[in-house]
Amino acid sequence: MKTALITGINGQDGLHLTELLLNKGYNVFGLVNGQRQSHGEKLKAIFPEVNQIRGDLTDSTSINKALDTAQPNEIYNLGAISFVGVSFQQPEMTADITGLGVLRLLEAVRSNGLEKVCRIYQASSSEMFGKVREVPQNEETPFHPRSPYGVAKTFAHYTCVNYREAYEMFIACGILFNHEGERRGFEFVTRKISSTVAKIKYGNATELRLGTLEPKRDWGYAGDYVEAMHLMLQHEHADDFVIATGETHSVGEFADLAFQIAGIENGLERYVKIDDNLKRPSEVDLLIGDSSKANRVLGWKPKVSFEELVRLMVEHDLKLGKNAIA
Repeated sequence: MKTALITGINGQDGLHLTELLLNKGYNVFGLVNGQRQSHGEKLKAIFPEVNQIRGDLTDSTSINKALDTAQPNEIYNLGAISFVGVSFQQPEMTADITGLGVLRLLEAVRSNGLEKVCRIYQASSSEMFGKVREVPQNEETPFHPRSPYGVAKTFAHYTCVNYREAYEMFIACGILFNHEGERRGFEFVTRKISSTVAKIKYGNATELRLGTLEPKRDWGYAGDYVEAMHLMLQHEHADDFVIATGETHSVGEFADLAFQIAGIENGLERYVKIDDNLKRPSEVDLLIGDSSKANRVLGWKPKVSFEELVRLMVEHDLKLGKNAIA
């Protein structure tokens, strides 16, 4: 039986990945924020078989204890300040957790003597491309991050590349483009859209406030993307892989389709309000990924289309809203 340690296990990707690994017979350990009791309770309610370890990526002592306890064959580092908007408000905390947290983790692996026996997945991000130099973006595209989040992820990514080369550690970096789903946090724009559309449908909201409708993203389903994470650690060699759908759609397209699925006519014109307070100091205008390497080397392809993704999220939130009314 393989043992996996997942940081950021309470997040969208962590929950999808936990489900995948448990179904494959893994013994799963999760690093749970030691200061938030609710995080552990939420995880236990969904996956009672997961072994919880209190800790934090800002605390080397807790990381070392987690590794000593779990003795993992695989580590999936999903822990981060993952909301780009928050990174502008708290750039130092973002750098400490999202950036330096990776350095602490890799040093802990080495100090515990696990560098030759443990495979590591690092959640890199399409936000590292930022002001894109070419379209679509692949593993060779230069980075130009446009947010403290993107900068921290870039630091973490290159730290992993350096440790892979310097110490011959098995570290695979998944450069994942935007991936969403029914487990997405409500602060993210896609879940904000799907949940607010559901509220409007049931008369519990009168508007959907967004910062802009223009940015275009390559949106896939999180359940598909965690499969790619697992495949990377089963491959013979550690490498970097872009994970994307190869399609791009604007925020406005996402919102318009969400209203259509909910049966709300002309929802974009009737209910969407542009709020300048929600705009970022610098925006990423266009992201679209080329995942041909992942397809060729790992045999990975996305399964859920853009339309299916939006439908899945809207119908999930409509069901939640209906249950709340009942």
